[in-house]
Amino acid sequence: MSSPTGPASGLPVRMPRPRQSGRHRRPEPVAAPEGAPALILAVPGAPSPSTRGLAEETISIARSELPGLEVGIGYLDSEDAEYPSLQQVLAHTAARRTERYQIARAAGREVAEPEGPAAVVVPLLAGPDNVLMRRIRQGVMESGAPAELTDVLGPHPLLAEAVHVRLSEAGLARADRARLFTVATAADGIILATVGGDEAVRAAGITGMLLAARLAVPVMAAALDHEGSVGAIADQLRGSGSTQLALAPYLVGPELPDGLLEAAVKDAGCPAAEALGAYPAIGKLVLSQYATTLGITPQPQGSPVH
Repeated sequence: MSSPTGPASGLPVRMPRPRQSGRHRRPEPVAAPEGAPALILAVPGAPSPSTRGLAEETISIARSELPGLEVGIGYLDSEDAEYPSLQQVLAHTAARRTERYQIARAAGREVAEPEGPAAVVVPLLAGPDNVLMRRIRQGVMESGAPAELTDVLGPHPLLAEAVHVRLSEAGLARADRARLFTVATAADGIILATVGGDEAVRAAGITGMLLAARLAVPVMAAALDHEGSVGAIADQLRGSGSTQLALAPYLVGPELPDGLLEAAVKDAGCPAAEALGAYPAIGKLVLSQYATTLGITPQPQGSPVH
């Protein structure tokens, strides 16, 4: 993976393309403002190589949309120096900003003293989870660093798209309902499973309505962390005429406790898709939360100007 300052040793350097002329030229990408706060991704769950890979890919997508962005990854449940805690990452980020200021002053440059947040913390959560958000807030406070905390990533139409893609990858939904082909295993009822209690289920329900419109099948949200919730929703869908159900996690992945999804699949008696993972929309929503906090609007790469 590239470092914040450039590509890793031995990797080729991508040279910028010549700027196109004319009314259909591609826009110059918006770069991160000079001195902008770092984007720190707060990752829940027990750290692991797979979790780190997911977080790094997500943050890489965000950086590709906003060149020059300073980034970091902090883990909520870190007990290993290999996975720095959210507190450590925030404290280091604030100290580095102060150090840069002091070096500039010592070199005789006229620079303003740092003010405002040193970092914007974005939770890697698709939906609300009061317990995890409370822990993230606590980590921000314990770091002693000036930082702002954004909201979670959803509900959002891009998350409905991501769930749809995961279902189609598992053979449980058509990739595109406008195409004239059938999927023999396509579900006629979707259980959108989340964690985080009643508030999380309500938020998932909003995304569920968007997903239902995409798939033209009923979608109902259920709580993986409430015993009997998934089974009850499965019964409700079958009672309304659905005969082939599928379970779709409305989760990025790291926030999902071990064993919950497997137990839900057993309760519902149906197959399941994968969690959202590092689907590109996750990285774009992470950046969107960061950009909204700072009041900037990154230009999506590859969009033509008409």
